[in-house]
Parts: sequence; structure tokens; C-alpha cells
Amino acid sequence: MMKLNKALVTVALAGSVAALSAPAMARDTISIVGSSTVYPFATVVAERFGTKTDFSTPKLESTGSGGGMKLFCQGIGTQYPDITNASRRMKTSEFELCQSNGVTDITEFRIGSDGIVIASSKDAENLDITLEQLFLALGSKVPVDGKWVANPNKSWSDVDSSLPNKPIRVMGPPPTSGTRDSFNELALAAGCDALPEAKSLSKDEHSAICESVREDGAFIEAGENDNLIVQKLIGDAAMYGVFGYSFLEENSDRLQAATLNGRVPTAEAIAADEYPVARSLFFYVKKAHIGVVPGIKDYVDEFISGAAMGPNGYLKDVGLIVPPRAALMDLMDKAEAMPNLTLDELK
Repeated sequence: MMKLNKALVTVALAGSVAALSAPAMARDTISIVGSSTVYPFATVVAERFGTKTDFSTPKLESTGSGGGMKLFCQGIGTQYPDITNASRRMKTSEFELCQSNGVTDITEFRIGSDGIVIASSKDAENLDITLEQLFLALGSKVPVDGKWVANPNKSWSDVDSSLPNKPIRVMGPPPTSGTRDSFNELALAAGCDALPEAKSLSKDEHSAICESVREDGAFIEAGENDNLIVQKLIGDAAMYGVFGYSFLEENSDRLQAATLNGRVPTAEAIAADEYPVARSLFFYVKKAHIGVVPGIKDYVDEFISGAAMGPNGYLKDVGLIVPPRAALMDLMDKAEAMPNLTLDELK
């Protein structure tokens, strides 16, 4: 039956010559780009998919959520990716970019939860910090005597005497990363909003000040490679790092997580939205490529299957905080119907 499906897909591919370019016709492997946070989970699914079906193992690239959206939205044709992963929801500007390039039919899948952690080596002095203190350590501008100025804080103890008397050195993802977007919104902006001076900021000022990381060397961009941050932390007890909870769980024998607003990141706290920097994970499917590139629908079915995302699924074993049963059933219904994402849903 699987070989028959592949034969039918080949017929569909041949019938799409008018719609797709010559380079597109040659590809028979699913192309997936996007979030470095979702990448480990998608990799496990892709490997299982390649092993248990007659389809090729999908090709994955960790480009960051923003980078993946740009590639995904460039157009229709299999010179462009079929699926993009994201550690935050698609932005309205990205949806509009897709639409302007003819990528009009997109289905969104929310695949579970993750938390952003501030981690360090187990040999380091662990942080017990509020989001307000975190903003005062890492924000590009902070209030001094009622005025917003370039962040003058050099050590954690400059922010608060209860914090370590060590230089502020934090390694984290670049602006193209969904983790960076979520960190800016859920951690920095929330910390900024706790300051009385933030109340007088206009919307544009709030975005420019409260969601901007300092660029004077205290925050070090690591690229789209969370494992690099893990390795740096293990080798440097004075460094702290920003990445997804799953990377902490994978390295729990060597790393520890800071307490944020009195909460330690756990799977249970993240799933219940009790941890202050919890977020949702997604992937997006380009519907025009279904039936043209072999196996896209089958890959989706594998990702949202009970074997993968059920309460005892293999993705839970590798750190994904899986959705509750009702949400998983909704995902399965969505995979059957493949409804189009709308702009109103993103507003």
C-alpha cells in the first residue's frame, strides 16, 4: 500500500509541472526548516518516519524560527521548504509575506509546550532572580534617576546585592531565533513592565526599550545552536545561558536552572503555565506541496500520532511537554481536515 501511495504521489508530481519549476520536480525528500528548539523533536520524528515508511527521511535545517519563516514564505515550488518549525506563533507580518508570495494555504499545528530557562553549570552559583532583575541585567536601556539610559550594570550584584558578585555574562540565541523572540517578550518585557518607569512608555518606546537586549558584550549571541551554549556553560562556571527546557533536561546531570519569580522550571509547571517563561511550539505546513513532495501528510500524521505525542509517546521521552489528550485529538482532526490558517487567528 505504501509503494502504491508513492506511485500515486509520483503521478501527482508529474501533473504539477505547470505549477512548479524544474528544480522542484527533482525533489522527493521533505524539506523542513525553522526553530532550533523544535529541531530535536522533529529530528526524532523524521528518523522514525524514514525507518517505518517507504518515504525518504526528511531533511531538516536549524535556521531559527524567523529564518525558517522567511524561507518558507518565499514561494510555492519545491525549491522552497515544505514545513517550518517555530518556537513561537507565526507573526502577522510573516503571514502577509507568505500571502504576497503565493503561499496562501498554510496549516498550523501547535505541538506542545516548552519553557525558556536561564541555566548554568552545576559548579556555578545558581541564580534566584525576578524577571524585573533579569531585565535590569540584560535590557539595553534601564531607568536611572527617572531616565532611560544605556545599561550601566556590570555585575549581577549591581542589579541587586542579593545576586552574585560576578560579571553579567549570558549566552543566548540570535534575533532570528524564536527562543530570542519569546525571551524578549515573556522575560524581558515582563520584567520591564514591573518597573514604574515603564508605565509612561508609548507603544513604540515599549517595543524598542523593553524588548531589546543589551549589545555591549554582556549578552553573547551563540547562533542557532543550543548545544553550543550547553557546552560553553559546562566549561565556564561564570557563564549563564538561555535556551529551551528540553536542553536542560537532556543535560540535567551537568546543568542547573535559575529560579525565576520563585518558580523552578519543571515539565508540570510549564504545562500548567505556572512557570513565567512558558511558551507553545508549532510547525506549519505548505499545503500546495502536499501530493507533490512525497510523504508530507504521512509525516504530519506521524508527528501528531499517539505513538509520538501521547502521554507515553516517544517525544515525551526526549523532553517535549506533550499536549493533553483532548488537544491531541484536536490535532488529529486538524491533520485530517488541514484547515487554512487565517490572519484573524494571528491577531
